[in-house]
Amino acid sequence: MPITRRRFVAFLTLASTRASLYGQQAPPGQPVSVRFAAIGDMGTGDTPQYELAAMMVVFRRTFPFEFVITLGDNIYGGNSASDYRDKFELPYKSLLEADVRFYASLGNHDSPNQRLYKPFNMDGRQYYTYTKGNVQFFALDSTYMSPQQLAWLTKELQSVLEPLFVKYGVQIVFAGHDHVYERVKPQKGVSYFVEGASGQLRKGDLRRGAALTAAGYDGDLSFMLVEITGDVLKFQTISRTGRIVDSDIILRPTTRE
Repeated sequence: MPITRRRFVAFLTLASTRASLYGQQAPPGQPVSVRFAAIGDMGTGDTPQYELAAMMVVFRRTFPFEFVITLGDNIYGGNSASDYRDKFELPYKSLLEADVRFYASLGNHDSPNQRLYKPFNMDGRQYYTYTKGNVQFFALDSTYMSPQQLAWLTKELQSVLEPLFVKYGVQIVFAGHDHVYERVKPQKGVSYFVEGASGQLRKGDLRRGAALTAAGYDGDLSFMLVEITGDVLKFQTISRTGRIVDSDIILRPTTRE
């Protein structure tokens, strides 16, 4: 098994979003730059969530990301209008007013009815795909990885899930659930990110010195900023106070490990 059991089980049972560095190609001499933010496990409605959202606004002034992907656990504790207001609409009010779109995936604390909530852009679907520039995204509900979802993913990508990622050339996988930030060393050409600390945090839950951990942070809430231009992905992970706690460049691999 290429990933530690704890991480592999968590990934299989919780929501994730996958980005593939293939798809549409930019015209010659005109590379398309795709900029987005990634947050997960954020929907608490507590002060730290609001503070992290405010820091996202600050960074957007110099890094104008166009959309946000969510990695599950979008709304904790309920599914009422006040839950959506206090745990999503108000924390991210400035981003929403700037026409920043949010593309949600479902976590184990989320109601399936979230797929009907228009600002999550799920269009009533439990799992779905969309394209930005030369990047194709797949939002999966791996809490309930049904045969129908696996069949859909296999068809769209033309055991579970890594063999599919490897077989069909997926380069990046984003997941939530664990309330820390962690970057896993590439496995068979696939880079894995866990960003589950955008509203909830478990200090000390990061396994220091783990063989597969390339970088991690559990000192505060965090979010990610990502830019993909052609075959190059650049990212930064930023804390609630604005500290850059991880950054790197990932090149599209030409061969598999």
